[in-house]
Amino acid sequence: MARVLARYVNGNYRVVLYDDGTKVKETADDVFVADHPDSIDLKITDYCENNCPMCHERSSVTGRHGDLTHPIIDTFPIGMEVAIGGGDPLSHPDLVPFLEKLRSHRVIANITVSAIDLRKKAALVEDLIRSRLVYGVGVSCLSYDAFAVRFALAHPNVVLHLINGVFPVEDFEKMMGEPLKILILGYKRFGRGVSYDSPAVRKRMAETREHLPAILRGFKVVSFDNLALTQLSVREVIGAERYDEIYMGDDGDASMYIDLVREEYALSSASEERKPLVSPLRECFRQLPRK
Repeated sequence: MARVLARYVNGNYRVVLYDDGTKVKETADDVFVADHPDSIDLKITDYCENNCPMCHERSSVTGRHGDLTHPIIDTFPIGMEVAIGGGDPLSHPDLVPFLEKLRSHRVIANITVSAIDLRKKAALVEDLIRSRLVYGVGVSCLSYDAFAVRFALAHPNVVLHLINGVFPVEDFEKMMGEPLKILILGYKRFGRGVSYDSPAVRKRMAETREHLPAILRGFKVVSFDNLALTQLSVREVIGAERYDEIYMGDDGDASMYIDLVREEYALSSASEERKPLVSPLRECFRQLPRK
């Protein structure tokens, strides 16, 4: 049975977060109105050795680490989820003290790593999970990766992150039938994603859209970011009623992006419009350049 990680009130609704990743939001009103984000996407470094050709963050071996002592961190509300990424977040020298600080503030930390870095640093990731410094681990796979699949099968809170237009349909098929959790991410025409975009990328998008009903049946959990929802026309596939029941809201409704390297914030990591980071967090959230 799933254990409750956090309960809190945000604006006009109540939130219960469980350790299996389930989040329940309830309100007596017709819409959810947040005072602060339920979750943030937090980039802590631009350093990465992998040089992925579609990286929307343009991460590289010359990338800088972010300041993990920025004052805004002390204003993170209890129960909020933080999805920590990069670059390679495992390379940040202050990662563990930072995670310990988040835990002491009762902020729920998750981390996203590449399958390449997971193979190099699996012991570190295991330690972070075992010590409950992180609750969820996203593993970014550009293609089928047997090591990442085995790791995910051994750890219930590991989610494989697969980019629409990059991850091949035939590699989805290799994993179907296993009790895996996957997150399909939209293709970001941003950073190096601009030059990587091609007819081959758009062909893979079309193939994923065509096979989406089978993909939805083939995994324990299938989730999407908002960009992928649009690119794959998920509402049309699953039906409007089901979609409206489970849709978690637009970017900025209860989420945001923070870049601790450049000390900026935005609606999402693919947003062109950025603002200088200020404290407290609620002020950044209030000033988000929403559509």
